[in-house]
Amino acid sequence: MIEAPVGGFHGPVKRSITIAGHQTSISLEPVFWQALETAAVRLALPLSALVAEIDAIRIVADDPPNLASALRTWLFINFR
Repeated sequence: MIEAPVGGFHGPVKRSITIAGHQTSISLEPVFWQALETAAVRLALPLSALVAEIDAIRIVADDPPNLASALRTWLFINFR
């Protein structure tokens, strides 16, 4: 039988980040914000720089997803 995550489920939290010189708001669940912050530390990048790099990869895709989806996908593939 599966169980709820420790601490329960939490909905998205909106945060503002500067990407390429402009502010953007991103809504992610706290677990994804924590994972992004951990990834940024591991890669020795500021959080905004990591998000900007993922965004740059996202926008050249054939059918680019929204930024929040791209961040979740990148984290799942690279940091599970």
